Amino acid sequence: MLTIYHNNRCSKSRQTLDLIREAGQEVQIVEYLKKAPTASELKEVLQKLKLRPEELVRKGEKLYKEKFAGNTYSDEEWLQILESNPGLIERPIVIKGDKAVIGRPPENVQQLF
Repeated sequence: MLTIYHNNRCSKSRQTLDLIREAGQEVQIVEYLKKAPTASELKEVLQKLKLRPEELVRKGEKLYKEKFAGNTYSDEEWLQILESNPGLIERPIVIKGDKAVIGRPPENVQQLF
């Protein structure tokens, strides 16, 4: 079973979900903007992605530019920032077991099939 951290307003997220469904894969959808992942959940996801918290930040977002750009934060601080501001989390994230990918481009998800 796959899990997708999904934002229905994001075209890449919708395209990634479509690829999963077209491949006949079972998928659990996590609407992370409605219920933000906790810092500990994000830490687990980041381990599967093999990324540091700052690498998961959408740096093109207005909120990032206005509030966080140009500042230095520890990994723990970034986890708290992402937990409090889930719109800054890169999307979509797809997880299968102990592996995960970011669906940019959406075809990245095929690595998990």
